Amino acid sequence: MRLTAKQVLWLKVLLHLAAFLPFLWLFWAGSQGYFSADPAKDIQHFTGRMALKLLLATLLISPLARYAKQPLLIRTRRLLGLWCFAWATLHLSCYAVLELGINNLALLGQEVVSRPYLTLGLASWLILLALAVTSPQAMQRKLGPRWQKLHNFVYLVAILAPIHYLWSVKILSPQPIIYAVLAVALLAWRYKKFRLWFR
Repeated sequence: MRLTAKQVLWLKVLLHLAAFLPFLWLFWAGSQGYFSADPAKDIQHFTGRMALKLLLATLLISPLARYAKQPLLIRTRRLLGLWCFAWATLHLSCYAVLELGINNLALLGQEVVSRPYLTLGLASWLILLALAVTSPQAMQRKLGPRWQKLHNFVYLVAILAPIHYLWSVKILSPQPIIYAVLAVALLAWRYKKFRLWFR
């Protein structure tokens, strides 16, 4: 049984809530003092993980729609991608403001150059910015075939972002490894597409 347009609309509502409610929890947890002795780091990791979760969810939509024979699921991909960009922007902002300080934002450029994991993170964010700006259908029509080529860079983000996470943690834990494995699995799911590109 295929999803109807109305069911997909309700699914979109649920996805919006799933992407937004963690922000309310983050605000509430911070106000209640539920973070560790280094709340700035906790907030950075939480926002980064949310961005990564939404990135993986975005990558899951296409193969899920294909193999489950639910073509209307594709309509949820854009909103997940935009929420991914929103959380990635919040992640970058938290680092810039909470870690460096609002009066020391000039240090951001120095930090990006001196710390390779930050370079990967910023590169991922810049790609997501380009994808978010060009996500409307009007931009898709304007760019034509170039639109798909540009949006294929999401696969590069799927490589860079997990490496950024793995590289940023001081003590390697199972969580960043799990995200990396999931990203590899979602990319491997597209091996036929990549094989055609290399041909």
